Amino acid sequence: MPLSRLIVKQFRNIEACDINLSSGFNFLIGANGSGKTSLLEAVYLLGHGRSFKSSITGRIIQHDHQDLFVHGRLDTESGMPLPIGINKRRDGTTEVKIAGQTGQKLAELAHVLPLQLIHPEGFDLLTDGPKHRRAFIDWGVFHCEPLFYEVWGRIKRLHKQRNALLKTATHYQELKYWDQELAKLASQISAWRAQYVEQLIEVAAPLCQDFLPEFDVNISFYQGWEKNADYAEILQKNFERDQHLGYTFSGPNKADLKIRIKGTPVEDILSRGQLKLLVCALRVAQGQHLTQLTGKQCIYLIDDFASELDSQRRARLATCLKETSAQVFVSSITESQISDMMSENSKMFHVERGKIEAIIIEPE
Repeated sequence: MPLSRLIVKQFRNIEACDINLSSGFNFLIGANGSGKTSLLEAVYLLGHGRSFKSSITGRIIQHDHQDLFVHGRLDTESGMPLPIGINKRRDGTTEVKIAGQTGQKLAELAHVLPLQLIHPEGFDLLTDGPKHRRAFIDWGVFHCEPLFYEVWGRIKRLHKQRNALLKTATHYQELKYWDQELAKLASQISAWRAQYVEQLIEVAAPLCQDFLPEFDVNISFYQGWEKNADYAEILQKNFERDQHLGYTFSGPNKADLKIRIKGTPVEDILSRGQLKLLVCALRVAQGQHLTQLTGKQCIYLIDDFASELDSQRRARLATCLKETSAQVFVSSITESQISDMMSENSKMFHVERGKIEAIIIEPE
């Protein structure tokens, strides 16, 4: 479901904006620091309940204000618009409203507004620790498995409880009951993740080949403990080690997505431009897989489109995004950097000092 309208109030340097959007490409043009990224950040907040740049709410609320507000109107297949909104306050409270109903959960926002973000700092998916790749996997499982959110929440609570018991337990029997429950849930989560990665690889492989034809990119899933091993037995076997460490060393909290070229991690082989193309391929593949499996369209947010990409690579990404028929938000410093992406269904906005104005696109 594309966003047809976006209202933002008191978000960073955006005092207030109310814009009507295209269901295709929406281009945000302006100098660095003008507010382009802030607008993308506001859309991301609407779908995730948090910023992708700061975990501190006070930093994204405009100075001298106590709260911020982001509201969107989604176009549904039934023709009836679906209003969604989020209000965040400096005291840390958050209110979510969907279809006029208050008290909704952030997870529900994520369900109705699936988003993929591609930004200059997005290399962390490939170059940083496994938590980024684990989050990448879990985004897909969340949208494909209705029970994932609940089960993963239970696993996190059990892990916290187990880690606390490790500090006081004198015998393994004190943990055995909890470990059996943890092992059962961990196996379920791992099975969902493994199935998702297997399906995603089928979609991602041709995109990786198209974006990086000179490389053979291999993607595999690591569940967080030895393959085919019984997790309950591992927990018991490693009790003393975990007790010494003070936390549970192995488990679904250590899952990872291994991305290699000829057995070598991609960050040791690819240039920054090539890494960005690979990130783009993986993000687009996730969106395509979501559409194939659920019928939902993913919305893509692309910050600083030209960063790390030459004209040939920009054209390749533009063509791929057009083929998705999804809604796309693209920020760029100049119009020339996004000229290849323009179409009749596009809209362009000029951003300056937090002010957003629609630009009339003249037909060629």
